[in-house]
Amino acid sequence: MRVLVAEDNDSLRSVLERGLQEDGYVVDAVADGVQAIDYLREYEYEVAVLDWRMPKMTGIDVVQHMRRQGDRTPILMLTARDATEDRITGLNAGADDYLGKPFEFAELLARMRALQRRPAFMLAPQIACGDLFLDTATSGVTKAGESVTLTTTELALLELMLRRSPSVVTRRNIALHIWENEAGAVGSNTIDVHVARLRAKLGGGGARIETIRGTGYRLVAT
Repeated sequence: MRVLVAEDNDSLRSVLERGLQEDGYVVDAVADGVQAIDYLREYEYEVAVLDWRMPKMTGIDVVQHMRRQGDRTPILMLTARDATEDRITGLNAGADDYLGKPFEFAELLARMRALQRRPAFMLAPQIACGDLFLDTATSGVTKAGESVTLTTTELALLELMLRRSPSVVTRRNIALHIWENEAGAVGSNTIDVHVARLRAKLGGGGARIETIRGTGYRLVAT
């Protein structure tokens, strides 16, 4: 799933980007609020992680802009300003959660996953199609009660199709959510290769991936 990280500290931004990528996220990392706004206009994100103090536009400015535009992307604010009044300011501006610096990366991940599970954003922790189940909290996948081992990319692909099932997921939408270089993924056979591998692993179960020629794929119960 795709996330945005806006942090002006180069070292921290690099650590967050690398850590989130290792956890299976596609990460867009920017250094100021104006860049954050530009990326939010272009992409859909599961979560936006915003530093409070950034050049050009602060994290609070970005949050207020997003909410005025009707953007309901879950927002986790990062800041060294941990006074109660600061938390209140951030939450009242439209942020969904608040994490003070310094912080443990494991807590950041836990808070991001909690935001993704909120009913308001329709991100159920357990999703299914036919006899295919995915527990997003543990990344466990079962087919007809049997465990299925997937790569990080296959897992992200499956979650995207499960959440959209039975609707069609376009190739561009898949690329935007799963690959950093979405243009390269759309313009090559990268998506087809990963879909083929996932389809083979799901074979024989109660759900199948259908190819919608010229458009994309959809996951349906058999």
